[in-house]
Amino acid sequence: MTTKIAIQGIKGSFHHQVVNEYFSENVEIDECLSFEELIDSLLSGKSDQAVMAIENSIAGPIIPNYALIDKNNLHIIGEHYLNIHQNLMALKGQKMEDINEVHSHPMAILQCMDFLKKYPNIKLVEDKDTAETARRIQEKQLTGIAAIASKTASEMYDLDILAPEIQTIKNNMTRFVIIKKQNSFLPENEINRASIKFELDHKRGSLAAVLNVMSDCQLNLTKIQSLPKIETPWKYSFFVDVTFEKYEDYAKAKALVNIMAEYFKVLGEYRNTKP
Repeated sequence: MTTKIAIQGIKGSFHHQVVNEYFSENVEIDECLSFEELIDSLLSGKSDQAVMAIENSIAGPIIPNYALIDKNNLHIIGEHYLNIHQNLMALKGQKMEDINEVHSHPMAILQCMDFLKKYPNIKLVEDKDTAETARRIQEKQLTGIAAIASKTASEMYDLDILAPEIQTIKNNMTRFVIIKKQNSFLPENEINRASIKFELDHKRGSLAAVLNVMSDCQLNLTKIQSLPKIETPWKYSFFVDVTFEKYEDYAKAKALVNIMAEYFKVLGEYRNTKP
């Protein structure tokens, strides 16, 4: 049976690479040029699951994606970490001195700024996807333009790599989550990571009290990010990731935070796969 997977980007993108590494069964790819389109593919039933980048070790969390998961009541059922190797590529025969513009996804550009600062005369152009930019250069035979993308993209779209491994930090890792419309229920002894959201009363010490509960229950807080509630000035939603050794510790913390918070929601309970 074929599983339909929605990705942000096209074949040759880092999302596509995650699909190849994470899924063992036969898969069919639905290429989406935005995360909103990816969500629509999932909600409409066009795809069964989706792969979504959620944070990067250099650029930090992609908060709008947490908001998309929350707003559409989707479930995080797994995660995958990918070492990101960014390469500058162009049409065969092009050299570095021929390049006037570099096009790529804004996250990829941000990850390569130390390299790009060496070429102040090159214009940086943000685009929707790394691999799609590489494909367009080949299809339209665009000279003077380079893309930042994966080695796989250079091979798929027959481009020369002008500069390999140009990411600022060589250990550049992105965390991706696997999402579905329906939750996938794992045995409790296999669950050791959770993504949750809560809202608190705007008073002194409320967040500290919740964090103390998590600490007392032996939870390891791996990420916390606040997002303002647009409809309620000066109130915030908190998106939190935790890991734990015993599910019963997490269950206890979950019950307590549910009582303490004005609003509480589990976005996903799954296996921690961090290397």
